[in-house]
Amino acid sequence: MGAKEAVRRRWAALGWAYGLLLAFGVFFVAPFVMGFLASLKTDPLEWPFRLAFSQVSPKNWAAAWRLGQAGSGDPWLGGMRPGRQVALEVVYFVPRGVEPTLLAEIPRRKPGAGMGAVFETPYASDHVTLEGPIPLERRPAHQEEGEIIRYRLVLRYQGEGPFLERVPLDLEAPRGMVLVEATLDPTRFERRGRVASWDNVTPGLLGYVFHNYVRAFRETRSLETGESLFLRWTLNSFFLAFVKVVTTLVFASMAGYALARLRFPGRQALFLFMLFSMMVPGQVTFISNYLVLRDGIFGLSKLFGVETLLNTYTGLILSGLVGASAVFIMKQFFESIPREVEEAALIDGATPLQTLFRIVLPMSTPALGALAILTFQGTWNEFFWPFIVLTSPREIYTLPIGLLSFRNAYGQVGDWGLILAGGFFSMIPVLILFAVFQRYFVEGVNVGAVKE
Repeated sequence: MGAKEAVRRRWAALGWAYGLLLAFGVFFVAPFVMGFLASLKTDPLEWPFRLAFSQVSPKNWAAAWRLGQAGSGDPWLGGMRPGRQVALEVVYFVPRGVEPTLLAEIPRRKPGAGMGAVFETPYASDHVTLEGPIPLERRPAHQEEGEIIRYRLVLRYQGEGPFLERVPLDLEAPRGMVLVEATLDPTRFERRGRVASWDNVTPGLLGYVFHNYVRAFRETRSLETGESLFLRWTLNSFFLAFVKVVTTLVFASMAGYALARLRFPGRQALFLFMLFSMMVPGQVTFISNYLVLRDGIFGLSKLFGVETLLNTYTGLILSGLVGASAVFIMKQFFESIPREVEEAALIDGATPLQTLFRIVLPMSTPALGALAILTFQGTWNEFFWPFIVLTSPREIYTLPIGLLSFRNAYGQVGDWGLILAGGFFSMIPVLILFAVFQRYFVEGVNVGAVKE
């Protein structure tokens, strides 16, 4: 009994441990998953929240792929080109006593809202003709009084014309008729279910499942050049994050090594001043920093023909080459490395700079990796200071500032799906970076013992 009781208690302890880990995992991961699913929906605010909806149905994936291929030859992003035609089938239940009069229309609906509404785009109704609905099959409905009717609709792009990103469709049925099945599930129902509406009947797989993400890239365009502002904002954030990571690793390593190993007058005072600067929040110094950039670093940049460093990446980069916290992290790490390693390099004739780059830094990959992730994440998500420095034009915005313009443009019309998609997209690079370099957060420095 004693051995069995010990085994039972051990398994019970393991059960409690794994149960708690699972509960914590669900608690932290569930909001992430729910946010991602909501970003796929046409109406992310629907309540109660459904986990089963059109965008996660494999049947709709296959249909969106086929319709995109038929409409434009692009099964991923869909659309419609001249000379193409697509066919859509719908099945309705018609109760007894109701005349099955189904009306189909390609509405004159502008493709886009918010930022996309300011552009002149072609209307599908001006180029695409609609045939049908054509009854294909009628059969009695089981267990209900009425019949099931299958209809076919054919959309043809007649003549020459522009490429159509979307082809909307509305089907209006009399009261009592109920849509049972469709080649592609409708985007929404209107007029108390009487109108089944598709925003695009040729969406392609990505255009259907990631509809809000595709809109974020397509609709946010520059008024001058027509290029995607969302793509530009993303590239701007990548560029600034890359530069900030490189400068931080270089300068933090050199400054941290100097404070940790070199002896020079004022070293301790400099270290204390650095610690003091870490205690001062950025909101206290941003006005003085703003004035320095406005005047071109005390007027020195005017010698090169530059009046101000505002609204430039140069000003944003120079004002944040390296942070005191990064120097502090590298200093503390360098102090954990045995001095014997560096002394051996000095005996072999290496200079302090050679020792740093050839001996110390290769041993510092855990600290450098962790610092790179923290710096990238901080720069990628930084909002306050870029919002102060970069004000115009919109092409120079970073992604966080661009998402604020999303809120101003689409929040007023209640288009929260696109806002949520943009916010979720901004999380992806940080997640990928953490997944690739996560071992640096748990990996300790492993230096071998030095023989005497």
